[in-house]
Amino acid sequence: MLVNVSYNNKQIDNKIDQEIGKPFSLIERFKLKGIGSPKLIITQTSIQIHNLLILDNNRNQCNIEMRPQGIIVGFRSLLESYALVIPYYKLVLYKGKAEEYSIYKDNYFIKIQARGKDKEIHRFIQKVLKAKVIASPERIDDL
Repeated sequence: MLVNVSYNNKQIDNKIDQEIGKPFSLIERFKLKGIGSPKLIITQTSIQIHNLLILDNNRNQCNIEMRPQGIIVGFRSLLESYALVIPYYKLVLYKGKAEEYSIYKDNYFIKIQARGKDKEIHRFIQKVLKAKVIASPERIDDL
């Protein structure tokens, strides 16, 4: 779900909370050693997101916020803030190139740059993958 989160709208907040859960409490944030990513440079996007990003001449950047049942990829365009809400069961993460991660949800995707020197980005992506495994339901084969 791609939504404009620039303004305080209870309906959108409730939709996001229903889809991926309420934000972590302060204690949970300390236990997880942070739930937000550093600034991520966007290299390529799906057409819907690309149409929003080309409206201004700024460098395309985003950040990721973890929630109990998913992530929020946030970015800005023309003084507006947008959020791509991705539940863990729809999240697909690829590491195609050595310095690039791809985040997919249905027909949306964002490719982000991860330089070799920036180990924070690699650690954060590993944290997201671990949270995805923990949040995913057990498979029948495991029983």
